[in-house]
Amino acid sequence: MVETQLGLVIDQERCIGCEACTVACKNENLGSIGFIRVQTQDAAQKDIPAGKFPDLRMTFMPLVCNHCDRPPCEDACPVDAIEKRQDGVVILDREACDGCRACVDECPYAAISFDEEAEHAEKCNLCAHRIDEGLEPFCVVCCEAQAIHFGDLNDPATTAGRLKRAETVFQLMPEQGTGPSVYYCPQMAPRGV
Repeated sequence: MVETQLGLVIDQERCIGCEACTVACKNENLGSIGFIRVQTQDAAQKDIPAGKFPDLRMTFMPLVCNHCDRPPCEDACPVDAIEKRQDGVVILDREACDGCRACVDECPYAAISFDEEAEHAEKCNLCAHRIDEGLEPFCVVCCEAQAIHFGDLNDPATTAGRLKRAETVFQLMPEQGTGPSVYYCPQMAPRGV
Protein backbone atom coordinates (compact mmCIF):
# COMPACT_ATOMS: atom_id res chain seq x y z
CA MET A 1 0.00 0.00 0.00
CA VAL A 2 1.30 3.46 -0.96
CA GLU A 3 2.07 5.80 1.92
CA THR A 4 0.19 9.11 2.16
CA GLN A 5 2.33 12.18 1.54
CA LEU A 6 0.38 15.40 1.88
CA GLY A 7 1.91 18.36 0.10
CA LEU A 8 1.45 21.30 -2.22
CA VAL A 9 1.83 21.95 -5.92
CA ILE A 10 2.08 25.65 -6.70
CA ASP A 11 1.21 26.74 -10.23
CA GLN A 12 3.43 29.70 -11.09
CA GLU A 13 1.44 30.26 -14.27
CA ARG A 14 -1.57 31.18 -12.12
CA CYS A 15 0.17 32.88 -9.15
CA ILE A 16 -0.19 36.67 -9.38
CA GLY A 17 1.91 37.57 -6.34
CA CYS A 18 -1.05 39.01 -4.41
CA GLU A 19 0.16 37.47 -1.13
CA ALA A 20 -3.33 36.39 -0.10
CA CYS A 21 -1.63 33.16 1.05
CA THR A 22 0.62 35.16 3.38
CA VAL A 23 -2.29 37.05 4.92
CA ALA A 24 -4.40 33.88 5.18
CA CYS A 25 -1.61 32.03 6.99
CA LYS A 26 -0.97 34.88 9.39
CA ASN A 27 -4.66 35.17 10.25
CA GLU A 28 -5.31 31.44 10.57
CA ASN A 29 -2.24 30.75 12.70
CA LEU A 30 -2.34 33.93 14.80
CA GLY A 31 1.15 35.04 13.80
CA SER A 32 2.99 37.71 15.78
CA ILE A 33 3.17 41.23 14.40
CA GLY A 34 5.76 41.36 11.66
CA PHE A 35 6.20 37.57 11.58
CA ILE A 36 5.43 35.74 8.33
CA ARG A 37 5.32 31.95 7.69
CA VAL A 38 4.51 32.14 3.95
CA GLN A 39 6.46 34.52 1.73
CA THR A 40 6.26 35.26 -1.98
CA GLN A 41 9.95 34.91 -2.89
CA ASP A 42 12.45 37.60 -1.94
CA ALA A 43 10.63 40.93 -1.59
CA ALA A 44 13.56 42.68 -3.26
CA GLN A 45 13.06 40.55 -6.40
CA LYS A 46 9.26 40.38 -6.39
CA ASP A 47 8.41 43.01 -8.97
CA ILE A 48 11.27 42.48 -11.39
CA PRO A 49 10.09 41.12 -14.75
CA ALA A 50 11.89 38.23 -16.45
CA GLY A 51 12.64 37.94 -20.14
CA LYS A 52 13.47 40.50 -22.75
CA PHE A 53 11.09 43.05 -24.28
CA PRO A 54 8.57 42.38 -25.76
CA ASP A 55 8.50 38.91 -24.15
CA LEU A 56 8.38 40.00 -20.52
CA ARG A 57 6.67 38.06 -17.76
CA MET A 58 6.32 38.22 -13.99
CA THR A 59 7.01 35.05 -12.02
CA PHE A 60 6.08 34.61 -8.38
CA MET A 61 7.12 31.84 -6.04
CA PRO A 62 5.30 31.41 -2.72
CA LEU A 63 7.77 29.91 -0.25
CA VAL A 64 6.62 27.66 2.59
CA CYS A 65 8.01 24.79 4.63
CA ASN A 66 8.73 21.93 2.22
CA HIS A 67 7.43 19.22 4.61
CA CYS A 68 10.40 17.10 3.69
CA ASP A 69 10.39 13.34 3.51
CA ARG A 70 13.66 13.45 5.48
CA PRO A 71 13.36 16.72 7.46
CA PRO A 72 16.77 17.90 8.71
CA CYS A 73 15.04 20.19 11.21
CA GLU A 74 13.56 17.17 13.00
CA ASP A 75 16.99 15.59 13.48
CA ALA A 76 18.49 18.91 14.59
CA CYS A 77 15.94 19.61 17.33
CA PRO A 78 17.44 18.58 20.70
CA VAL A 79 14.05 18.58 22.50
CA ASP A 80 12.00 16.67 19.88
CA ALA A 81 9.73 19.68 19.25
CA ILE A 82 9.58 18.86 15.52
CA GLU A 83 7.87 15.74 14.27
CA LYS A 84 6.88 14.30 10.92
CA ARG A 85 3.35 12.90 11.08
CA GLN A 86 2.19 9.71 9.32
CA ASP A 87 0.57 11.83 6.58
CA GLY A 88 3.89 13.59 5.86
CA VAL A 89 3.13 16.91 7.55
CA VAL A 90 6.08 18.24 9.57
CA ILE A 91 4.85 20.06 12.67
CA LEU A 92 6.59 22.11 15.33
CA ASP A 93 5.28 22.02 18.90
CA ARG A 94 5.60 25.62 20.12
CA GLU A 95 5.25 24.58 23.75
CA ALA A 96 8.10 22.05 23.51
CA CYS A 97 10.42 24.42 21.61
CA ASP A 98 13.27 25.63 23.83
CA GLY A 99 14.29 28.47 21.49
CA CYS A 100 17.74 27.06 20.66
CA ARG A 101 17.28 27.80 16.91
CA ALA A 102 19.03 24.59 15.80
CA CYS A 103 16.16 23.90 13.39
CA VAL A 104 16.42 27.41 11.92
CA ASP A 105 20.09 26.84 11.15
CA GLU A 106 19.55 23.34 9.74
CA CYS A 107 16.70 24.10 7.30
CA PRO A 108 18.23 24.50 3.81
CA TYR A 109 15.09 26.32 2.59
CA ALA A 110 15.10 29.07 5.24
CA ALA A 111 11.51 28.01 5.98
CA ILE A 112 11.84 28.14 9.76
CA SER A 113 12.09 31.47 11.50
CA PHE A 114 12.56 32.50 15.09
CA ASP A 115 9.73 34.54 16.56
CA GLU A 116 11.54 36.94 18.88
CA GLU A 117 8.31 38.10 20.52
CA ALA A 118 7.13 34.58 21.37
CA GLU A 119 10.68 33.23 21.89
CA HIS A 120 10.21 30.07 19.85
CA ALA A 121 10.71 28.79 16.31
CA GLU A 122 7.85 29.03 13.80
CA LYS A 123 7.11 27.22 10.55
CA CYS A 124 4.26 26.26 8.26
CA ASN A 125 2.38 23.22 9.53
CA LEU A 126 0.08 22.98 6.46
CA CYS A 127 -2.71 24.00 8.86
CA ALA A 128 -2.60 20.54 10.47
CA HIS A 129 -5.54 21.52 12.68
CA ARG A 130 -7.64 22.07 9.53
CA ILE A 131 -6.39 18.88 7.83
CA ASP A 132 -7.44 16.92 10.92
CA GLU A 133 -10.97 18.29 10.41
CA GLY A 134 -11.00 17.29 6.72
CA LEU A 135 -10.33 20.84 5.49
CA GLU A 136 -7.61 22.23 3.22
CA PRO A 137 -4.83 24.54 4.45
CA PHE A 138 -6.11 28.12 4.65
CA CYS A 139 -3.59 29.41 2.08
CA VAL A 140 -5.15 27.02 -0.47
CA VAL A 141 -8.67 28.17 0.36
CA CYS A 142 -7.76 31.87 0.14
CA CYS A 143 -5.69 31.74 -3.06
CA GLU A 144 -7.69 33.96 -5.40
CA ALA A 145 -5.83 32.70 -8.46
CA GLN A 146 -6.31 29.04 -7.46
CA ALA A 147 -2.58 28.55 -7.84
CA ILE A 148 -2.00 26.40 -4.74
CA HIS A 149 -3.10 22.76 -4.90
CA PHE A 150 -3.14 20.52 -1.82
CA GLY A 151 -3.51 16.78 -1.52
CA ASP A 152 -1.86 13.39 -1.34
CA LEU A 153 1.08 13.66 -3.71
CA ASN A 154 1.15 9.86 -4.06
CA ASP A 155 -2.46 9.70 -5.26
CA PRO A 156 -2.89 10.50 -8.97
CA ALA A 157 -6.63 10.94 -8.35
CA THR A 158 -5.93 14.22 -6.50
CA THR A 159 -5.15 17.42 -8.41
CA ALA A 160 -1.88 17.77 -6.48
CA GLY A 161 -0.93 14.15 -7.22
CA ARG A 162 -1.71 14.57 -10.91
CA LEU A 163 0.17 17.88 -11.25
CA LYS A 164 3.20 16.45 -9.43
CA ARG A 165 3.59 13.94 -12.25
CA ALA A 166 3.92 16.60 -14.98
CA GLU A 167 7.30 16.68 -16.74
CA THR A 168 7.96 20.33 -15.96
CA VAL A 169 7.36 20.38 -12.18
CA PHE A 170 10.32 21.01 -9.93
CA GLN A 171 11.27 21.04 -6.26
CA LEU A 172 13.53 23.52 -4.55
CA MET A 173 17.07 22.24 -4.00
CA PRO A 174 16.44 18.51 -4.56
CA GLU A 175 20.20 17.99 -4.28
CA GLN A 176 19.85 18.51 -0.51
CA GLY A 177 18.33 15.02 -0.33
CA THR A 178 15.48 16.06 1.95
CA GLY A 179 12.65 14.99 -0.39
CA PRO A 180 10.58 18.21 -0.47
CA SER A 181 6.79 17.81 -0.59
CA VAL A 182 6.23 21.17 -2.28
CA TYR A 183 6.38 21.21 -6.07
CA TYR A 184 6.23 24.11 -8.52
CA CYS A 185 4.73 24.19 -12.00
CA PRO A 186 6.88 26.78 -13.75
CA GLN A 187 5.45 29.64 -15.74
CA MET A 188 5.73 28.81 -19.40
CA ALA A 189 7.75 31.15 -21.59
CA PRO A 190 5.71 33.44 -23.87
CA ARG A 191 4.77 31.75 -27.16
CA GLY A 192 5.93 33.44 -30.36
CA VAL A 193 5.89 37.14 -31.06
